[in-house]
Amino acid sequence: MSATIAKFKASKYFGIVTLLVMTLLFWFVFRLLSPDNFGSTKLLIGYLQTSIQYAIGGCGLYFIVVMGLFDFSVGANIVLSSLVGVLLSRQFGYWGLILGCVLCGTLIGAFNGLLYSKLRIPSMIVTVGLMLILESVANYVVKLDTAGFPGKLTDKSVLIFNGAPWNYVVAALAFLLAVFLLRYTKVGTYCRAIGSNEYIAKNMGVNVEKYKFLGFVILHFFVGIMGLLTVSYGQGMLAVTGMASMDRNFKPLMGTFFGVAFTKSGYPVTAIFIGEFIITMIFNGLVALNVPTTINDFVTGAVLLAIVTLTNRGRKGSVVK
Repeated sequence: MSATIAKFKASKYFGIVTLLVMTLLFWFVFRLLSPDNFGSTKLLIGYLQTSIQYAIGGCGLYFIVVMGLFDFSVGANIVLSSLVGVLLSRQFGYWGLILGCVLCGTLIGAFNGLLYSKLRIPSMIVTVGLMLILESVANYVVKLDTAGFPGKLTDKSVLIFNGAPWNYVVAALAFLLAVFLLRYTKVGTYCRAIGSNEYIAKNMGVNVEKYKFLGFVILHFFVGIMGLLTVSYGQGMLAVTGMASMDRNFKPLMGTFFGVAFTKSGYPVTAIFIGEFIITMIFNGLVALNVPTTINDFVTGAVLLAIVTLTNRGRKGSVVK
């Protein structure tokens, strides 16, 4: 019996099963402590709709974080792409919303990647500057929207992605695309290789600059999809200034941490999805218990670190960056 348990712990399924057990455990604890305000079927659907948005962004971030890079402009891109989508939806309906969000997001990713590769300075420094630029552009886009409610999706016909089934369809397609890119394309293989050892990857003939550029493009393509669901779910988007968009960077990044921890298992996308659901559930559970925001953030961060540490322990060769 002990040999079977040891074998299971060493398998690639152990971490995922552990995450599922933890999901049930957190649900049970918060449901027990706050039965009226947490964990009902309706509320769980709400947690799921929120977490799939973050998980899509987390899948995109995985492509650069696994290479040791980071992008502070993700939140600003969500805001700008959403506002461009809203602006185009005035003339072209939901097709304008889709193309505005996804195309704008992808173009910003290409610009970020190009700027990073040409300037040759740390990605965190480049993307902080880009964050400020994108926030400024977003405020200009709002002024172009001359409708009665700038930044708001007032036409009900474009709100097809603010609930089931189309938000789930978009999320499922995004997750399948992420799995395909990671498992069956050179991008996924080379991103992991660069993250493991950039020097060796370069000596093996991998064009490191090219795949870092593609990593930024893929990241912001997924950010555009996240923006589509975010603006649809909230039925609008507000422009911000003074780095206020930075807050939108961290929820997707939390899911990415789970994905990076499961790189060796071969299930990073599944880990990102479950991880985001766990984080969303913990956050809402603490809110249901009227826990102050500062304590909520502390507990959520501590649980994140504990889960990633426990699920990643004992798997030889695992590297978490």
